[in-house]
Amino acid sequence: MDIQSAGDALIRPGQVLTDRSALSAAARWTQAVSEADGVCVIHLSSGVDPCELTNDLREHGFRASPNHVFAGQPLFFGGPASRPFPCPPVSYRPGRTRSQVVVGLLDTGVAAHRWWADSDWYPRMSGEDADPAEGSQAGHGTFVAGLLARQAPGAWLQVSRVLGGDGLGDEATVVRALHRMRDRPPHVLNLSFGGHTFDGRPPPLLTDALAELRDTVPVACAGNTASDRPFYPAALSGTVAVGAVDHTQERRAPFSAYGSWVDACALGEWLTSSYLERDEFDGYATWSGTSFATAIVAGAIADAARDLPVKEAAKRLLDSQETRQIPDLGVLVPASL
Repeated sequence: MDIQSAGDALIRPGQVLTDRSALSAAARWTQAVSEADGVCVIHLSSGVDPCELTNDLREHGFRASPNHVFAGQPLFFGGPASRPFPCPPVSYRPGRTRSQVVVGLLDTGVAAHRWWADSDWYPRMSGEDADPAEGSQAGHGTFVAGLLARQAPGAWLQVSRVLGGDGLGDEATVVRALHRMRDRPPHVLNLSFGGHTFDGRPPPLLTDALAELRDTVPVACAGNTASDRPFYPAALSGTVAVGAVDHTQERRAPFSAYGSWVDACALGEWLTSSYLERDEFDGYATWSGTSFATAIVAGAIADAARDLPVKEAAKRLLDSQETRQIPDLGVLVPASL
């Protein structure tokens, strides 16, 4: 994947996202256009700056954004365990009770695993979502799925691959996946990836796509940036932004982002979960990051939604008057792992 730095943000060079309404306004700078699932990617002529064109289109009232690159568990943001480590098998027996709650998982895909060998949801996944690509981060989605399965027993996982085996994806891919969910929206949506934007502002097409899932509670990682700079999609209004606490569950994990825009936190250090069977791994791993704290919070909301409408379940779980808070990280959500 070609990547260009734009300040603290990462973008796809020579690309701008918009809808059809802006195509004529950008025609003089356009080399080609690719359109799918309601998103137009304008491929720019040589030498055109996507950030400058984005600003120009926005000034004229159009919804536009450079094609931001999002990362699931980026090595370049550090953390105590920015890569997974092998661990012994983790004991887990799936419950027989089926939940009616659907959890959307946008990630690297989910590999076959003994934990969901007898599930209803895994056999119905498409092949591209069920077979993670090779790469140092390819098991990210499988690890997150295991945390969700343990935190919300019996929930149905609705999986879409938006990240490659290196843990990287882009805004266009994510927005298109969200648009495809409109006919069958999940109750809870786990987004364990993100990034900064070139101007620090919410990306409009991603904002619109999430807002269209009106009955869904999106839960996204605050990032492993150890900073208070807003990280998207977590920092979007209506999205539950999740930071990480350390093993004491008393303090912020040193890698976790923080700030007034972070709504909740959970254990994010040295978690164990399902993983790929390859190399030294036998289907299990230990890993750290806000990605995995996010799965704990998303799973807790999904589990509470067994008996409540999902919006009410989230509101009660994150009620700052009733639950413990960690400074700059919001409400602490315990892990039932």
